[in-house]
Amino acid sequence: MYLNEKYRMYQFAYHLVANESFDVIQLNDDIEEIWLEKYEKNKSTVVRFIHKGFDWKNYLKKDIAQVFQKAKSMKRLLAGKHVEVHNVYISSHTPVDDWEVLRKPMQLTERNPIKMKVYYLADHNFTEEKTRFFTAIRLSSHEMEHRTELSETDKEERIQYYRRFLADKLYNKRKEMEDIFSFGKPFLTYFILVINLIVFFMLERSGSSTSIENLIDFGAKYNPAIIENGEWWRIISSMFLHIGFLHLFMNMLAVYYLGTLVERIYGSWRFLSIYFLAGIGGGLASFAFTTSVSAGASGALFGLFGAILFFGLMNKKIFFQTLGSGVLLLIGINIIFGFAIPQIDMGAHLGGLIAGFLASAIFHLPRNKNFRIQFSAFIVYLTMIYGLTTFGIQNNLNTQSYQLMQLEELIMQDQYEQVVEIATDALEVDGDLDSSILFQRSYAYIEMNQTDKAIRDLEKSIEFDDAFPEAFYNLAMLYYDKGETDKAIEAIENAYQMKPDDEAFINLYEEITGEDTG
Repeated sequence: MYLNEKYRMYQFAYHLVANESFDVIQLNDDIEEIWLEKYEKNKSTVVRFIHKGFDWKNYLKKDIAQVFQKAKSMKRLLAGKHVEVHNVYISSHTPVDDWEVLRKPMQLTERNPIKMKVYYLADHNFTEEKTRFFTAIRLSSHEMEHRTELSETDKEERIQYYRRFLADKLYNKRKEMEDIFSFGKPFLTYFILVINLIVFFMLERSGSSTSIENLIDFGAKYNPAIIENGEWWRIISSMFLHIGFLHLFMNMLAVYYLGTLVERIYGSWRFLSIYFLAGIGGGLASFAFTTSVSAGASGALFGLFGAILFFGLMNKKIFFQTLGSGVLLLIGINIIFGFAIPQIDMGAHLGGLIAGFLASAIFHLPRNKNFRIQFSAFIVYLTMIYGLTTFGIQNNLNTQSYQLMQLEELIMQDQYEQVVEIATDALEVDGDLDSSILFQRSYAYIEMNQTDKAIRDLEKSIEFDDAFPEAFYNLAMLYYDKGETDKAIEAIENAYQMKPDDEAFINLYEEITGEDTG
C-alpha cells in the first residue's frame, strides 16, 4: 500500500508539470513533499502534495496551519497577487474522527489572503477526493494516465523516473533564473562610477561643484549655449557632472545598485547603450521643459529603471518573484517626490525612464530577438528625440527664464544693445520675471549712459518686486548722481534694510546719508 500511495503522488505531480503547465517550486524527499505552482491572470494556483497520514483531526489541523505559514513565507516567491493552495494528503487511511469539516475552503484574515482547499486521498475515498481535486484545478481525471496494473518493480522505476523529471525541472528553473541575472559582468558600471568621481574632483579643484559658472564651463546643460552656439554635446557631458557631494553620493549609490543589476541582465554593451540613450533622452527632456542650468546622472539612472521595467514586461513571473514590488515602489516614490520638490528635474527623470524603456526594447534581452518590437521601439525613440529637440527650442525661445539667461550671458560679453533688444522682446512674453528682466535692461542702459531709461526700468522693477535690494541699490546710485538726494536716501535705506551686512551697501548708505553704520 505504501508503494501505491507514493506512486500516486509522483504520478499526479508529474502529470501537472508535464501536461498542465505547473512549475516545481520545492521538492522535499525526506518527508516526501512536493510543491507546484501555476500562474494565470495574476493568480498563483499552488498544489502541495504530501505522502503522509494522520490518525486524528487535530494533528491534521496542526499540519494545515503549518502549510498556511509556509505558503505565507513563500508568497514573495510566487508570481500571482492572489494565491490559492490545494493541499493534497495521500495516505492509506483518514483520521478516525470527523475530519471532513476541514474540507471546507479556508483562508487567512488579511489583505489578499491566501486561500486553501484540503483533499485527503485515502483508499476508501480515493476516487471521490481525486475527482474533487481535479475539478477544483479544472482538470479532467480522464486526462491522466492510469497504470494500476503495474508491478511493484515497474512502479519503483516509474517513481524514480518521475522524481528525476521533477528534480530536473526544478534545477533547470533555478539555473534559468541564475543565468538571467548573470549574463554579464558589471565592469562597465564600475568604469562609469570612476569617471563620475574623477570629473567631480576635477570640478571641485577648479573652483566648486556648486558654482554655476564652473558647472557651465565643465559642460552642464545650459540652454542658451545649446541653442545659440549649437553645443548639443552638453546633453551628454552633463550626465557626468554633479552639484555637491550629496548629489554625487546619491546618484553613484543608485548607479552601483541599478547599474550592476542591469549589466548582469543585459550584458555590458547593451547596458552601456541603454545608459547613454536614456541619458540623452533625459537630458533632452530637461532641455525641453526646464530652462535652468542642470547636471547629473538622473536621466540615465531612471533609464536603468526603464530597463528593469522592460525586463519585467518580458519576464513577468520572474520579475514579480524577484524585483517587481520593490522596483515599482521605488519608482513611484521617486516620481511623487519629484513632483513635490520643485528643485528636482522631473523632465530628466521621466524622459530618462521612457528613453531607457525604449532603448531596452531596441536592444532587447540577451538571446531574445523580436524585430517588430525592436524596430517599433527604434522609431518611437527617434520620434521622441526629434520631438523633444524641436519642442525644446521653441519652448525655450518663448519663456522669460530662458531669455533672462540670455541677458545674463550677453551682459558678461558686454553686448548691451542686444541686451536691450532681447529684454524688450522678453517683456512682451507672459511670465513672472519682469522685475529681473527690467533690472538687466537697466544695467545695459547704465553702461550705455542712458540714465533716464535705466531709472525708469529700475522704478518699474521695484513695482513688480519691492524686495529686490540690487534694484534699490542701483536706483540710489543713479538718483545720487543726478542730485536727487531725497530719492537716493529713500532707495539706499530700502536696500540697506534688506542687505545690512553687504559691504558695498554699507559704503553707499554711509556716503549718501552721512550716517555711520558702525
